[in-house]
Amino acid sequence: MWCSTVGIMVTLSILVGPLVTDAQRAGKVVHIGVLSPYAPPSSSQPSPIGELVRQVLRERGWVEGENLLFERRYSAGQVEQLPALAAELVQLPVDVILAIGTSAAQAAQHATRTIPIVFVLVSDPVGSGLAASLAQPGANVTGIALTPTVDITGKRLQLLTEAVPQVSRVVALWNPANPTHPSVLSVLEKTATALGVSLHTLAVRDPTELARTLHTITDEQANGLFVPGDPMLDMQHSRIAQFAIEHRVPTISLTRDFVTLGGLMSYGVVYADIWRRAVALVDKILRGATPADLPIEQPAKFELVINLKTAQALGLTISPTLLFQADEVIR
Repeated sequence: MWCSTVGIMVTLSILVGPLVTDAQRAGKVVHIGVLSPYAPPSSSQPSPIGELVRQVLRERGWVEGENLLFERRYSAGQVEQLPALAAELVQLPVDVILAIGTSAAQAAQHATRTIPIVFVLVSDPVGSGLAASLAQPGANVTGIALTPTVDITGKRLQLLTEAVPQVSRVVALWNPANPTHPSVLSVLEKTATALGVSLHTLAVRDPTELARTLHTITDEQANGLFVPGDPMLDMQHSRIAQFAIEHRVPTISLTRDFVTLGGLMSYGVVYADIWRRAVALVDKILRGATPADLPIEQPAKFELVINLKTAQALGLTISPTLLFQADEVIR
């Protein structure tokens, strides 16, 4: 009976793998550095993503305040502050850095070549110099890439024209400080040409410039607005969505949050899935894996979200076919 029990335990250990790391056995507290280009969440509105990250870590045996501490640094849309914030995390030091977005990941990589870095929301890790390849990233960086950016960017513009067939003149916002935006605009120009749509681009460098830029949209007589992913623009989603409603301009963006704030449509990755997979990579590293041996992963799930309230406010009728394709319809 004793032998049978031992055999079962050995078999379970092989199947399940090590449940406790050396650090956990020794009672060591690990430090995860978070480098974000966004603003910190307010105490009255905790971040759903932050809670998801803590939950997934708890499921894997890492409990904040017990064997885990976070060191968070936010640049609040000021990407030029990221290098200094990354240097702060390295000096602490931390055991792993979770970098959000291309600029944050580049700042972290510049600050350290030894501390492991896991990134999320990076469009082109190879093209941006973060990794040698997706299969073998090399060095101290791995994460979840948002590629293929080209296909998804074109798909968004196509969906906007499907929802609003009369769209003929689209304005695309972009941030010159965002290293991914030139490639996004290049794809948009090609897609617009194929769709027979006139595309105009408007640069937005900071929130103070946004009001002037938005009014230019009406001067351009645009009947469509494309909002790319960008930390500074993301924090202005409510202003952009409300302006578009007031001026009856259909919009499309990357994130569901934009649609809940009044945007017409979004098409992009399922962020909960992205973050769960990123946390899994962090967990592997805390248990001894090296980033160079962890292939960069790509999105597995995408979602189309449509706001019917906004469609009604714009005087639009969304076709039943497109509504059927939507993963979520806000009514």
